[in-house]
Amino acid sequence: MRTVFWDYERDVMKMIDQRLLPFELVVPEYETVEAVAAAIGDMVVRGAPAIGAAAGFGMALSARQSRAADRLALLRDLEAAGQTLEAARPTAVNLAWGVRRLLRVAADEELETVEEVREALLAAAQRLADEDVALNRRMGFHGAELIGDGDTVLHHCNTGALATVDWGTALGVIFAAHEQGKRLHVLVDETRPRLQGARLTAWELQQRGIPFDLIADNAAGHFMRAGQVNLVLVGSDRTAANGDVANKIGTYQLGVLARENGVPFYPVVPTSTIDLDLATGDLIPIEERDMDEVLRVGGQAIAPAGITARNPAFDVTPHRYVTGIVTEAGIVYPPFVQHLRAAVARARAIDWSEKGESTDYTDGTD
Repeated sequence: MRTVFWDYERDVMKMIDQRLLPFELVVPEYETVEAVAAAIGDMVVRGAPAIGAAAGFGMALSARQSRAADRLALLRDLEAAGQTLEAARPTAVNLAWGVRRLLRVAADEELETVEEVREALLAAAQRLADEDVALNRRMGFHGAELIGDGDTVLHHCNTGALATVDWGTALGVIFAAHEQGKRLHVLVDETRPRLQGARLTAWELQQRGIPFDLIADNAAGHFMRAGQVNLVLVGSDRTAANGDVANKIGTYQLGVLARENGVPFYPVVPTSTIDLDLATGDLIPIEERDMDEVLRVGGQAIAPAGITARNPAFDVTPHRYVTGIVTEAGIVYPPFVQHLRAAVARARAIDWSEKGESTDYTDGTD
């Protein structure tokens, strides 16, 4: 089952409710763009690629929801829907990317009727989702070369099938190495405050039979200093043109610790999350979420009543701590300013419709 998908029999959008995993698998239906935006904000769906796909299907849903009688009125409704979706979470660039991609389709003047626009948007959203699966598998192929037989990999947050449409980014690299027969072990950061590592990554690794240990976030430095980590793999919600990486809170300290202890640090990044319009990570907006996520765990208070907390959802890891960046167009190494731009251009030249979901990619460049 995909994380985000369109139910063609019921003509509705569906998403796995990730807030309930690993204890319960629930797949709600969504019939309005407002409901999709609320689900993104509430983290029913999370992970930059999955959010991008949700935005695509959300735009297709908004076209079906609209009562516009002509194409221009529908375009106005779609622009308003796009604003609603983009406001749900500001840091992940895939959200705006998915919205803009669907708006470009809707603006095609060859689409003369409202119904033609509606059908074109659903087809475009489906292509976006299918492409995500194909490019994630391609990233897995490229990144697997970084993992040696017997390696221990430290992983933060959740970057698997649940963070994408299917397969995954950083966890997708681990899945690919496992499929190649490499023996590996994963140290899984619990990832406070929402525990995506403990709830989601541990569940995905368990489902695939990949050996792992769950660790407290603040234990990562200990294992690196003890020489028990060969590689750090993380995801990215937005990557600036210079290689600065915005990812789940706690990633920055992993980058610093990895550099201090001589451990390679690789974000695994679909080029859709590379924002070439942002010169540095200092320009990336950082979402700050409700303080209750810090003060409570599973609905249970863990701190004195009446106190306040800070809850940034992301941090920025400067590019000087980044060994390389794994993309679907290959592994990118410094200088990132030139090489990320080239990787984005290579990725845009790939015909993803011919790639399918095979992991047999042998035509990549490094």
